[in-house]
Amino acid sequence: MLEVRAISKSFPGVKALDEVSVSFAPGTIHALLGENGAGKSTLMRIISGIYAADQGQLLLEGKTLHLQSTFDALANRIGIVHQEIQVVPRASVAENIMLDKLGRFRRGLAIDWKAMRREALRYMAMVDLAVAPETAVGELSTAQKQLAQIARALSGGAVILLLDEPTSSLTLHEADRLFELLRKLRDQGVTIVFVTHKLEEVMALCDVVTVLRDGRLIGTQARAELTKDGIISMMIGRNTISRWRGTLPVERETPVLEVQGLSSELFAGLDLRLARGEILGLYGLVGSGRTELAKTIIGEYRMTGGSIRVRGRPARIGSVADSLHRYGIGYVSENRKEEGLIRGATVATNLTITVWQRLAGRLLRLLAPRREIDKASELIRALDIKTPSPLQIVNNLSGGNQQKVSIGKWLTADCDILIIDEPTVGVDVGAKEYIHDLIWKMAAGEGKSVILISSDLPELLELARRVLVFKNYRIVGELADLNERELPYEETSMRIGRFLA
Repeated sequence: MLEVRAISKSFPGVKALDEVSVSFAPGTIHALLGENGAGKSTLMRIISGIYAADQGQLLLEGKTLHLQSTFDALANRIGIVHQEIQVVPRASVAENIMLDKLGRFRRGLAIDWKAMRREALRYMAMVDLAVAPETAVGELSTAQKQLAQIARALSGGAVILLLDEPTSSLTLHEADRLFELLRKLRDQGVTIVFVTHKLEEVMALCDVVTVLRDGRLIGTQARAELTKDGIISMMIGRNTISRWRGTLPVERETPVLEVQGLSSELFAGLDLRLARGEILGLYGLVGSGRTELAKTIIGEYRMTGGSIRVRGRPARIGSVADSLHRYGIGYVSENRKEEGLIRGATVATNLTITVWQRLAGRLLRLLAPRREIDKASELIRALDIKTPSPLQIVNNLSGGNQQKVSIGKWLTADCDILIIDEPTVGVDVGAKEYIHDLIWKMAAGEGKSVILISSDLPELLELARRVLVFKNYRIVGELADLNERELPYEETSMRIGRFLA
């Protein structure tokens, strides 16, 4: 039994946890839920030895734990898998899995590399990571890197396993395989603390649910006693529903973006047409070609054939800067941590980076700090970004607020065409609803054109009024009638399933 008793933790300008008490029983999968900024990650980091609590106690089997580091946590068989990918890219998969356990394989002054690889293979098989153990981790996909992180935690013999958004980068098959593994570990007596924003996963997998809000404990209940709507109400203090938002005033005769026969090193002959005021959805599994098409359009990947027309004129887009400054096309990356944000910079810097030229002084052409702060403050208010100051380091914000910043910088640039890739991965239901409102307002209220890339089918059906379905770098189907009427989810899901068969 792991117990958290009256734990509190404060950071400059915010109290992250306020006397939180909860018990995690052996042989259970215990969901830890709450909006971004509710205190989930802070509590996980205290349990894993990364943070020290300001007050309160951690107890394991009734004995007080004094964790000064992650090594102390590992010594007590507590393992954590972070949402952010934390690997050594140039090291092999086996080396990454056994990185903190190399002493097991020491033979005098040398390491028995063959024995280490054999041991790593056991844990790779557990998570269905089907690559050679000698493969450099830098060559793996994001999903495969996540599986390597889970294998590393399991290889430490953890009896308490902390998982922070473990399926955020996994395909449905990989997630199902992970759930099978977690149920097996649970049946062996392992305590699993599971943080997720996907309530479908909670309902399908978890035994107990604890909800935090604004750093305080709202309640702990058996999952069987809760409904999905009840959990949402606990998390945000009100009810919210996914809904069909009606029709969009799409100007079909006014295409703002036309792609014909576009080819790259990964795909060939893709066509796409985006009208003014339209939200066009791109649906498919991870690695189906949606993101690669978007990055080719904005000039990040080299096109080898085909043509792009913007507002009826041929476009020559050689870089992301070209796409923004010459053609008014913005791209919100699915990977906000590595591509969407400068994590060590301030909120103000991240929000205004796309318009620094406009904010520069007329004489010396230097960035005017006051203008930067004023513009950032305006966006912080408009987007309801929870930050104590525009000068707060963006890495200190919750995931949902980081996503608002990532979208906000492109709103600052006033792009007419915005490509938004997986906008709500890793954000809570409240932030998700806010981001949906923002995307709809851009199209319905401001006449902007949006390409929405999402693996979340309910999200696409709520917002997009036409959907292209991708598989193996090809467009295999189109739903063109979503702006005419609300279609039952089951019917639409079956139609997409036929395209993907």
